[in-house]
Amino acid sequence: MNFDAYARTAIDLVNAGLDDLAGLRALFSGDQAYMRDQVAEKDLAVFRRAQRRLREVFEHGTTGQDADAVRELNSLLEAYPVQPRISGHDASDWHMHVTSRGASVSAEYLAGAVWGLSVWLCEFGSARFGICADERCGNVYLDTSSNNCRRFCSERCATRSHVAAHRARKRAAGSLTPA
Repeated sequence: MNFDAYARTAIDLVNAGLDDLAGLRALFSGDQAYMRDQVAEKDLAVFRRAQRRLREVFEHGTTGQDADAVRELNSLLEAYPVQPRISGHDASDWHMHVTSRGASVSAEYLAGAVWGLSVWLCEFGSARFGICADERCGNVYLDTSSNNCRRFCSERCATRSHVAAHRARKRAAGSLTPA
C-alpha cells in the first residue's frame, strides 16, 4: 500500500485553489480522475473545511506542536473513517485502497488523505511537515530530504527566494558605496 500517495493527496488538497467548483475538480487527477465528474457544488464546503484543518496540522508540525498535530489528525480520522478494500483490474494487480467506492467523493478522498498523512506522521514525525519559506507562496510539503533541511515546496520557490535575497543584498551593498 502506497501511503506516500495518500499523503500527497493531503498536500494537493491544502495547496489547491478551492475558489469554485472548477478549482475543486482540478484537484482530481490520475487514479482519482473519475471523481472529477462526481463532485458537486455542495462538496466545496466540505473540502474547504478539511483544507483548513489539514493546513493546521502542517502549522502545528512546523512549530513543534506534535501533540496538537496528532490531536487534529485523530479528529480528522474520526470524521473521515477508513474503510479498506481490495481493488484491481485483474488477478495480477490486486492492491489496497483505504476507502469504499460507494462513499461520497469527499469521504473517499479525505479518508485517504488523512490516513496517508497520519501514517506519514507516525513514520517520520511532524517535523517533516513543511510550509514553504518563500513568503509569496505558503504551499505545504513533506520534507523527504535525508537530513530534514528542506525549506521550500519546490525548486522554483527556492530559486525565486534566493534570487530575491541576492538582489536585495546587491541593492544594500550598492547603497553603501560612496558616490
